[in-house]
Amino acid sequence: MIARIEGKLAYKSTDRLIVDVNGVGYQVYVPLSTYYALPETGEILQLRIITIVREDAFNLFGFLTKEEQEMFEYLISVSKIGPKVGLNTLSGMSVNELREAILQGDIEKINSIPGIGKKTAERIVLELKEKVDKIVLDASSIVDSADPLTKTVLKDALSALINLGYKKLSAESALKKVTAALKNNDNEDSFTVETLIKSALKVLSGTV
Repeated sequence: MIARIEGKLAYKSTDRLIVDVNGVGYQVYVPLSTYYALPETGEILQLRIITIVREDAFNLFGFLTKEEQEMFEYLISVSKIGPKVGLNTLSGMSVNELREAILQGDIEKINSIPGIGKKTAERIVLELKEKVDKIVLDASSIVDSADPLTKTVLKDALSALINLGYKKLSAESALKKVTAALKNNDNEDSFTVETLIKSALKVLSGTV
């Protein structure tokens, strides 16, 4: 079974990628939470992989974080939920939000995810309430894991983007991508609210 892939991002769309590993292109299905945090086409990336083999298919599902992978595994363990619904669920809500909704038994909130009916939401809560508590709140969260000063700046930038009408998940993913780029370029001095918002807006508009 394939558990991890590292290679060049050859193609990306909102539901699948092609990762070039030494000349071999692997098609990987991903949730929006992973898609929004991807590097540019042609850059190197690493993905956690869950391989699902069926009689007529051999499919790879990829995730950037351990939390996404764990939640996907829990979701597809629920009766009548397959990989497609699992990805759709992760695309509609962040791992942290979904975890809290399950723990609180908030069926209505889970039901608000497009494609997730009330009965499916009820099964998710019933079968996963005791399991998802084992998932540590997203350790890679840009806000939760930052130092106190940076955390304040990120929190203000995130709040501003949400006030501009962007969904929290999309805004977090854009900020994650921006902060990673600044750190890779040793440009952490640019961690200002204004710079983060401008850079994140470029990511969200697809101009970078």
